[in-house]
Amino acid sequence: MNGSRIAAVGHYQPAKVLTNEDLAGLVDTNDEWIRSRVGIRTRHIAGPDEPVDELAAHAAAKALAAAGLAASEIDLVLVATSTAVDRSPNMAARVANRLGIPSAATMDLNVVCAGFTHALATADHAVRAGGSVRALVIGADKMSAVTDWTDRTTCVLVGDGAGAAVVEACPPAAADAPAGIGPVLWGSVPEMGHAVRIEGTPPVFAQEGQSVYRWATTQLPRIARQACERAGLAPEDLAAVVLHQANLRIIEPLAAKIGAVNAVVARDVVESGNTSAASIPLAFSKLVERGEISTGDPVLLFGFGGNLSYAGQVVRCP
Repeated sequence: MNGSRIAAVGHYQPAKVLTNEDLAGLVDTNDEWIRSRVGIRTRHIAGPDEPVDELAAHAAAKALAAAGLAASEIDLVLVATSTAVDRSPNMAARVANRLGIPSAATMDLNVVCAGFTHALATADHAVRAGGSVRALVIGADKMSAVTDWTDRTTCVLVGDGAGAAVVEACPPAAADAPAGIGPVLWGSVPEMGHAVRIEGTPPVFAQEGQSVYRWATTQLPRIARQACERAGLAPEDLAAVVLHQANLRIIEPLAAKIGAVNAVVARDVVESGNTSAASIPLAFSKLVERGEISTGDPVLLFGFGGNLSYAGQVVRCP
């Protein structure tokens, strides 16, 4: 079997920035109320002419450029999203068409906020089994399109964007070398699926914030530590922790309880809000771009949320 690794990452956010002060003009809220409860200051919002596949294609193009690859070298495209409007063609096929990727396998995955880490594991498995040589893995969501902008409990949370990674085969002996992808630890709590929902016609995002907070801060630290164990690392060996960017009040205690005392903790939620499946690759790509982590550094990626699903793995920074 092959090994797999991340060759490069990329991200994209729409140009429009919505501040807390802007939101105060829409609903009964203010900057202090939002920052004290969720830690968010700004978020990027896509326009009506910016569909999910366009966000995804921009991020994917940047990842391809960073990897020094042509679109024709990709044989698998996976898009994690829960905000696609149409059933078919799927977002992955539309991204492939936008980028000029010929005859790749194209699949969408809907695991909401844990979508990217599920998609990354799927690509890793495909590469290791010989079903793919180079894959594009993208998390992209347009949460603004499924948000009730009169509901201050949810509209203050969301943002739009995309992040992408190029996953490629490498010799098995090199799988644990720089940019290797470690074993995934994934699962769900389906009986609590009501805690985070995008339901109805038209679909609207809703959540039970306290239920999610209690579950994330009490149950997930143990699971995240197990993901480190599967990679053969102790939490204190991590160079960075990139959790789903749901809420700063969840991210900071969860990172502390994992025990990653020497790690950079991604806090992109402050400037991007909750971008669902985009949040982990978006935050990861920014850490790489800013030079806050170096090639070969071990990084825990851990997604959680919708369906009360979770998936995490330790990867090596490209």
